[in-house]
Amino acid sequence: MARRKRRSTELFSMSFLDCMCCGFGAVILFYMIINSHSDIITTDQTKALQAETNRLEIEVLEGRKNLALARTSIQKLETEEDEAKDLISIIKALIAELQAELAKYDKDSLAKIERIEKLRSDIKSLQEEVKRLLALKKEQDAAGRRVRSFKGEGDRQYLTGLKLGGDRTLILVDRSASMLHETIVNILRRKNLPESQQLLSRKWRQVVASVDWLTSQFKAGSEYQIYMFNNTAEPVIKGTDGLWLQADDGNQLDDAIRRLRRTVPKNGTNMHAAFRIIRDLKPRPDNVIILVDSMPTMDSATSSKSVIGGSERLNLFSSAVNLIPSGIPVNIMLYPMEGDSQAPVSFWALALKTRGSFISVSKDWP
Repeated sequence: MARRKRRSTELFSMSFLDCMCCGFGAVILFYMIINSHSDIITTDQTKALQAETNRLEIEVLEGRKNLALARTSIQKLETEEDEAKDLISIIKALIAELQAELAKYDKDSLAKIERIEKLRSDIKSLQEEVKRLLALKKEQDAAGRRVRSFKGEGDRQYLTGLKLGGDRTLILVDRSASMLHETIVNILRRKNLPESQQLLSRKWRQVVASVDWLTSQFKAGSEYQIYMFNNTAEPVIKGTDGLWLQADDGNQLDDAIRRLRRTVPKNGTNMHAAFRIIRDLKPRPDNVIILVDSMPTMDSATSSKSVIGGSERLNLFSSAVNLIPSGIPVNIMLYPMEGDSQAPVSFWALALKTRGSFISVSKDWP
């Protein structure tokens, strides 16, 4: 019989129950570890959610508060709207009442307005009539103080910028050949006509009419003298050289105008002779009126030159102006002539220097 082999005995051995106990303990330990971490996470999440909940509750409360305020405002606006509607109704009723009253009084008011407007119109007409009568009276008074009158065409009013005052008025009339017309060609043509035809020259007749008007402006008690000049200067009324005439003598004034109207323009223009009259009259004039159309062409009674240039004429004028005593206003009535561009400026400067006036006479005056 075979002899059994004896098994060897091991020193370490573990029963099944031990194994189960160890595994269960490990599970418990793992659970405890996990559970502890879960509490921390849950607590954090709960705090965050609580904060969010609190915030939302606050917003809800604010919203309810704003909603209550909005409802209150709406109610207030509705109340105000109702009050406004009531006020509008009252105003409409008042307007209707006023319109009814206005309609009632419209006819009476319209009649009153028409009467008022008519009265205003009548008052205005009366005021204009008073002004017209006062102006007429003033004109009649002025005419009564004048020595003679001047009758123009139509309703023309003879108002100028001339300074016509003064106790001694000297009138210097240019009667050179240039007074026959405004253009050089027609001057040459008219010089060859009979004297009766030359006297009908429109320009010369205008000059004579201007002198006629000027003499009608003399004030009573004043003195005057009228000289005409071309190459020489002489008084219109012969035998009165160097003498002052009385403006009160209307017949003498009429005679002066008749003599001037019968004088034929001829020869050149010597302003030295004209301005010497201003210097030599005793006593000197306190007002001078010159009727002229162009610059001078000579400085003596005769001249050897048949043609004279613009610069020479200007020199003659400047030399003649030096003869005028200071302190005497010189008024210029210029009848413009073709080609003499220096005349307006030169005569204007003379009027300005002597504190006189300058007028460029239009073709339809006076």
